[in-house]
Amino acid sequence: MIFIIHYHMVRYFSFLLLIIITSCDRDRNNTVNNNPYLPNYSFDIMLNMNLPQYNPLVYPSNAVYVNTAGAGIRGVIVFNAGSGNYLAYDAACPNQALADCSTMTITGVNAVCACDNASYSLFTGLAAGKQYPMKAYRVQMIDATTLRVYN
Repeated sequence: MIFIIHYHMVRYFSFLLLIIITSCDRDRNNTVNNNPYLPNYSFDIMLNMNLPQYNPLVYPSNAVYVNTAGAGIRGVIVFNAGSGNYLAYDAACPNQALADCSTMTITGVNAVCACDNASYSLFTGLAAGKQYPMKAYRVQMIDATTLRVYN
């Protein structure tokens, strides 16, 4: 009797462990791009936060717009979310076809799309009532002053 109960418990916990392991998302940015407005472009840039144009990233809740050639679709917005967490998003409006007005601008802790005045949180990449979030990119802290942003 004890053997049967033990056997079922082991099977149950093995099944539960399998569900937990397969449901974990190791890289939240490594998702399928289901946004019809934003294509996938590969890029890899390094940001030295000792340089004046990237120095605001040293401080939490600050963002910078990076318009380096080949970085994203319309450039990249990099944001210091605090506690050593950096986030990067494409500056292209995620709910608009690419147009003259579809490059977002930084307004405090938000990015605003000039096409429809939608305001996206740089903490989450979301805007109220919008179907698609901002296109997120990977960020890796190389050392205390260097960030790698890539797709």
